[in-house]
Amino acid sequence: MIATPYGEGRLVLHPARSATPIATVLLSHGAGNGIETHDLQALAATLPAEGVSVALFEQPWRVAGRPVASAPATLDVGLAAAVEALATTTPLVVGGRSAGARSAARSATRVGAIGCLALAFPLHPPGKPEKSRIEELIGAGVPTLVIQGERDPMGRPEEFPGQLGEVDLVVVPAADHSLRVAKRGPLSQEEADAILVESTLEWLVREVVGSRA
Repeated sequence: MIATPYGEGRLVLHPARSATPIATVLLSHGAGNGIETHDLQALAATLPAEGVSVALFEQPWRVAGRPVASAPATLDVGLAAAVEALATTTPLVVGGRSAGARSAARSATRVGAIGCLALAFPLHPPGKPEKSRIEELIGAGVPTLVIQGERDPMGRPEEFPGQLGEVDLVVVPAADHSLRVAKRGPLSQEEADAILVESTLEWLVREVVGSRA
């Protein structure tokens, strides 16, 4: 458990199965669930075999059993506490899904991360595209990978600006905000998860390993 000014958070480590890890990815969850979501678990299950350590951080509000996420600023404080507790010596990438992705983008530079992984970035509240959060995303200040569902009501891929600077956008066909696909859709869930994992790994190798070559 990790102490924060807003209660205890929980850090679950999945160490790289390599003598020379290439990176550590610290991921937090969204506003309606915890670290058990299939996308976070898919990354935690597969990246360690590729030399990437994965740390999943559960925010204090979730650990305490509250049904609603605390204010955005408290999420950033929790993420910073997780970074400090992690004390990794390998290159650090921060990220998360939905609200966790927003927090990572806001915090990346401040916590010393070299990259940001944004899963299902909530570009705007559902049905309110005029309330864009694009400035949070492009303001991360580090190379950023967004993995977005094609049917995400909080930001379909075509709603993102064409020029995003250091931001790369990967689309999961037919996926929703949870990066889930329908059983009778064009992709199986296994194929959708493979896009998530393979895109993340390719980006990590390019941005982390490539930047140090």
